[in-house]
Amino acid sequence: MLEVEALSSRYGRITALSEVSLRVGQGELIALVGANGAGKTTLLRALSGVQPTAGGRVRFEGADVTRSSPRRRVRMGIVQVPEGRQVFGPLSVEDNLRLGAFVRPAAEVAAGLQRIYELFPILARKRHEAAGTLSGGQQQMLAMGRAMMTRPKLLLLDEPSMGLAPRLVAEIFATIRALKEAATTILLVDQNARAALAVADRAYVLEVGRIALSGRGSELLDNPAVQQAYLGL
Repeated sequence: MLEVEALSSRYGRITALSEVSLRVGQGELIALVGANGAGKTTLLRALSGVQPTAGGRVRFEGADVTRSSPRRRVRMGIVQVPEGRQVFGPLSVEDNLRLGAFVRPAAEVAAGLQRIYELFPILARKRHEAAGTLSGGQQQMLAMGRAMMTRPKLLLLDEPSMGLAPRLVAEIFATIRALKEAATTILLVDQNARAALAVADRAYVLEVGRIALSGRGSELLDNPAVQQAYLGL
């Protein structure tokens, strides 16, 4: 579904990504792990079109989207859940979800809301409340639900468990597993490397803007170098 070939990106003179290559197959859950500052968020932003690239190519379902606008990528099915959730605080939960459906026909919105409320029952109970009054975990659910309202083909998840209590982290990863079982294709970045690798079909380790390792999630969990650097073992 997604092919990234020798992708590079810079912030001024600073190279954030250097010839990164990876692939994501339809229905796969791919994890991207690495230390803070390794370039994980930059890569997701480059894939969604909001971060300029300095070289390389991105292909989605066979089409070259390297120079495509973020709006066009969303319409093609590439949707990102940003780090920090970034919900619209003054708006209601339901209005936030409806904003996620801007690329869908109006006739599909009601069915989309029903799917999200089944996935996140707490959002159904709070649908008329301001998004800014939700807890951190509930806001993360809302951010994921807003993205799912677009009916994405590829879901980019950036640090969905950041800042959450362990119980809520478990709930978020249970939701990610449910999305995977529903055949959603996912590229996941998360500071909880153990949980990310445990749920992933395959994974890539990013170090200083370069791919250092790749393999099945279970293989990288057992890799001594990964255990020492990212799992605290």
